[in-house]
Amino acid sequence: MKRRKFIKLTSTASAAGLLPMQLNASFKFLNSITNCDVSNRKIVLVDLAGGNDGLNTLIPLNIYTDYVNMRPNTHIPSSSALHLNAIDSSLQGSNQDLALHPVLSGMYNLYDQDQLRILQSVGYDSINKSHFASIDICNTGNDGNNWNNGQNSGWMGRFMENHYSHLLPANYPMGIQIGSPNTSLGFHGVSEHGLAMNLTGQDSDNFYSVLSGLSGEYPTDFPDSHYGTELQYIVDTDASSNIYAQAITSSFNNGSNFSGSNYPDTDLADQLKTVARLMRGGINTKIYLVRLGGFDTHANQVQGAGDLQGRHYNLLDELSTAVEAFMRDLNSDSLGEDVVGITISEFGRKAKENASLGTDHGKVAPVFIFGKPVQSGISGVNVDLNEANEDNDFQIDSVQFDYRQSLATLMQDFLGSDSASINSTFVDNLTNESFAEQKISEILKADYIVPETCYNQSLGVQNIDNNEWLIYPNPFKRHFNVKTSMNDASQSTSFVLTNQFGQTVYRGYLKFINGAARVDVPSLNTGVYILTLKNTYKTQSFKLLGGAH
Repeated sequence: MKRRKFIKLTSTASAAGLLPMQLNASFKFLNSITNCDVSNRKIVLVDLAGGNDGLNTLIPLNIYTDYVNMRPNTHIPSSSALHLNAIDSSLQGSNQDLALHPVLSGMYNLYDQDQLRILQSVGYDSINKSHFASIDICNTGNDGNNWNNGQNSGWMGRFMENHYSHLLPANYPMGIQIGSPNTSLGFHGVSEHGLAMNLTGQDSDNFYSVLSGLSGEYPTDFPDSHYGTELQYIVDTDASSNIYAQAITSSFNNGSNFSGSNYPDTDLADQLKTVARLMRGGINTKIYLVRLGGFDTHANQVQGAGDLQGRHYNLLDELSTAVEAFMRDLNSDSLGEDVVGITISEFGRKAKENASLGTDHGKVAPVFIFGKPVQSGISGVNVDLNEANEDNDFQIDSVQFDYRQSLATLMQDFLGSDSASINSTFVDNLTNESFAEQKISEILKADYIVPETCYNQSLGVQNIDNNEWLIYPNPFKRHFNVKTSMNDASQSTSFVLTNQFGQTVYRGYLKFINGAARVDVPSLNTGVYILTLKNTYKTQSFKLLGGAH
């Protein structure tokens, strides 16, 4: 690595995180996978920005002739491709018989080492083939039909607000983004602001300090208006950024990389090298987002008819070598036990090549999930090229896996999230079915799957018995319901609703009818609230997301 300074490890680096809230930080995490401790686990998202061409990434051997007919000039020769059936005989002759692009030797090796799962035909309903729209859809956790998950918050932000509420306030960013000048919408929470810190050319000890350097103390009383909301955002961003900068700098200085990692001298490798060093330096950031751009390969995907070299070759080479080096680094010690990586891309490419030795915007794309906890194999079957014809503009239409399925699986089976947190993160607006019920069971090795008894009851201050108290809907707008199985709870049950600053916003007594009570609340700002229920038997607190939208 030629570049020595942290701020120069990548051409562009950003850290994104959730701002600490002034909550009572009494939320407790459960305690080794044997005793429910998965607190060191982390997810790394690798963004293949531009829309990766899945058909030249994964070559379908069972329909190879049809594939060549679709791409007479840009197909990958079978003789050059990396046949997975050579290391996984179960694929031979099946509708999962595929080969990797020949430059993906790193991914091939990870598969052979039982550290790579391939998901076929990942996308979402009503795929939008606009880069900007599709990126926003994927970042907000939507399905392309509506914005019921909220345009102004991202799935990562909502997940961290719910599942990791016990860590707030935190003196480090819950998410770190590297490789893009703009912080992903995915990190924006419902009530906690997203945070972007561009490290390029700056001293990492001195990020934003605009307001603090102007004069006096930060304001504490913000008017209930658009102006007040924006002012609070600026103040919160400035106040937390210096704290986060110190945590990042300290972790980087305390961390190191395994000398035998052999990272190549590429931008993505630099990003992942930084991630590994920060992790080993002790920062407890939960989600990392790195980026490899350039996958919008309308032209020169190959440099000539029948030639492997070209834009796509170079991109996949950078991906494969960087990920393989990253895994060598992590697996050099126990760090590899706690990290899973997953590729994402806003959409795929058409089945048919264009006249410019490239491919145009398509729908589905494959996903790589990698790491020591991952169980090698293929989920889904090879694409059906009979779908792609002139009538549908040569698109592969069938979505085998919603992109939210893989994410929800990792959130629950790897990070230990309960279903309530997942349901507050993702909403299936078509079926109203929980993504916690649509998991992909074969992604992780059995030894790494968090048992159901260890799921973090993240919406409560303590472990709750849902048979005693059930609060719904959550998030709420103008009302919520309380359901109980306690026989005489109605005799003495009071409630207090407080905001994130500990201020009481509403209180009263519950009137149960057949074990259920409805609470109509006054107009509230959108945010995080704590509901405390008290009767002669117990006192219980719950975290709710609510307010008028």
